Amino acid sequence: MLELSPTELLQELKPIFYPESIAIVGVSTSRPNAASGWVSGLVHAGFLGSIYPVNPRGGEMLGLKIYPNLTAIPGHVDYAIISIPRQIVPRILEECAAKKVKFAHFFTAGYSELGDTTSRSLEIEMIQKARQGGFHIIGPNGAGSYCPESKIPYAPTGLMGESGTVSFLTQSGGIGNTFIGSGIARGIKFSKGISFGNGVDLDGTDLLRYLGADPKTSIIGAYFEGAGNGRQLLNAMREVSKAKPIVMLKGGRTEVGSTVVKSHTGSLAVSSAIWSTALKQAGAIEVRTIEELVDTLLIFQQLGRWHGRNIAIASGFAGGGGGIAVAAGDICSEAGLTVPQLSSQTLEKLTKILGLVGSILHNPVDVSQADSKPATLEEAFEAILSDPVIDMLIIQEDIGILLVQSTKEDVDTINSSLINLKNKYNKPIVIVMPPSINEPERLQTEHQLAQGSIPVFPSMERAARAISRLSQYSGPDASYRG
Repeated sequence: MLELSPTELLQELKPIFYPESIAIVGVSTSRPNAASGWVSGLVHAGFLGSIYPVNPRGGEMLGLKIYPNLTAIPGHVDYAIISIPRQIVPRILEECAAKKVKFAHFFTAGYSELGDTTSRSLEIEMIQKARQGGFHIIGPNGAGSYCPESKIPYAPTGLMGESGTVSFLTQSGGIGNTFIGSGIARGIKFSKGISFGNGVDLDGTDLLRYLGADPKTSIIGAYFEGAGNGRQLLNAMREVSKAKPIVMLKGGRTEVGSTVVKSHTGSLAVSSAIWSTALKQAGAIEVRTIEELVDTLLIFQQLGRWHGRNIAIASGFAGGGGGIAVAAGDICSEAGLTVPQLSSQTLEKLTKILGLVGSILHNPVDVSQADSKPATLEEAFEAILSDPVIDMLIIQEDIGILLVQSTKEDVDTINSSLINLKNKYNKPIVIVMPPSINEPERLQTEHQLAQGSIPVFPSMERAARAISRLSQYSGPDASYRG
């Protein structure tokens, strides 16, 4: 672990995410490969710094000169992406030292994850050469840096998205790719991220401390398979989680998973029970799937620190909602959320708006008697939000049924009114919108709501779990943050 203060750490690691120049070693003009994908991604993303492709044969790529080696590059190199066979790595390390590269990211695999002494010896040699050369190593066996603000896409995939306040660190490059893709689709806006692979030099502790100090990061997601020094990592989590939520997905929780972990990043597995206990003590929020990771980060991004307690549920936005209301109440209660009765004044308002026949008005509320009319629905939702007992409103909106009963214009009107009501009462609204045969319209509606800071979930179960985690971290009875 780097023995630096938060301010020093921000300055030391800044070129990882804000480099003025990037060299990409291992490009090819004859066939597509990962290094060439990085060059293409940086060019098309509009990276404003200098881009230096490297291959001994030279040539040109996308209007850029290809240099035969790192030392032939005329300008300085902040960050080098290296995607070459491992037998060439020692020579490249010497070039990094000679060129005074600040950070060398090795996409190259074939090190301690193989489990043999030769591969581990190569890692030790890498560390020694980096120390002697005065530069840091990221990886090997990782996808490296990602920063939309700097126009650095993720890996050779070119994934970018909008710049925001959610950051992440992951040992697995593939998990990072899936996570970013899902996050962008759901409306998550990323500040930065990094896949550090085997972490032979800079590891998860260093990078977590950096994100903890980073003023442009408000929420941190993480995927770990293990840690070289678990105590240091947990101490860092304990400090960072006091100011920023850390949402953690652990790989290798089962016997099968732990076996795969050893051959993936060479990490030592820790039992699920020990890991869960340690995370809780450190104030981190544990999740079990990538979907839960995205759900939890999304709700923190959209709702911030929610200090409420009481949930109102509205079902029957389109179609019958009685049975759905009952099921929703059960799901939220089982997730530890409080679903209180509405006040007598609110019940009186809803009776006037919706009538008594066929209506459930106590909470959950069945609003199907509104017949999907925008004005009536808005009036009913406003009555619920104005109840002083209620801190949040969850609405079940089935776009497939809604589009049968209403026009697309009516749907847009209803959702615009929800954004206005959220702002008027300063109470969060969460939408549960299941997948539909009208998927393009559903995605368009989800995007519209996301832009208005209303998170959308595909099921009540996933929404309830995410809200529960938000409440446990931020709410009046917060159980995270030790």
